[in-house]
Amino acid sequence: MTQDDAPQTPQIYLITPPEFELSTFPDQLGKCLDTTEVSCVRLSLATRDEDRISRAADALREVTHARDVALVIDSHILMVERLGLDGVHLLDGSRSVRSTRTELGEDAIIGAFCATSSHDGMSAGEHSADYVSFGPVGASALGDGSTAPLDLFQWWSQMIEVPVVAEGGLDDALIGQLSDHTDFFGLGDEIWSQDDPAARLSMLVATMS
Repeated sequence: MTQDDAPQTPQIYLITPPEFELSTFPDQLGKCLDTTEVSCVRLSLATRDEDRISRAADALREVTHARDVALVIDSHILMVERLGLDGVHLLDGSRSVRSTRTELGEDAIIGAFCATSSHDGMSAGEHSADYVSFGPVGASALGDGSTAPLDLFQWWSQMIEVPVVAEGGLDDALIGQLSDHTDFFGLGDEIWSQDDPAARLSMLVATMS
């Protein structure tokens, strides 16, 4: 996942639900990928069951790689090569970026979720993260209630070359405000909670300036 020179609009980065049915979700995902250009998909299951994660990864890899879309996984570094995935999304900020790069090599996609910390984001970039994500952007009862403010993305886009992802609690208004200041929008529950995820995704993309 790379940052294009002067992109006209942010790219889309899809995040799977924490739980989904293997009988239906791959088709839902495929429809989204067929109707909207997507740069990356993140497998973000809540389960710690290795077999369930493996079966989900196998199913989604068929969908994404057939469409030349990268597939990364939350946290599970050791599963990346075994499952034929493109990389990993780390949830501990910058702390394990360096060791993960050593483990997976230069070709793997390594992203780092840095919550609301610009310092953590800069450290992740210095340690060779391919992208940094901040969030949640919208109000949330999760965590300590902190949100990643607009000025964080404004500053980052002006000062830092590492691509940035805005994720968590996004809506039409926030997407409109952030479109000029982020490289990727990480969309998950914003679309999967809807009856027609592909249609909702298309609507959100249309709000980008």
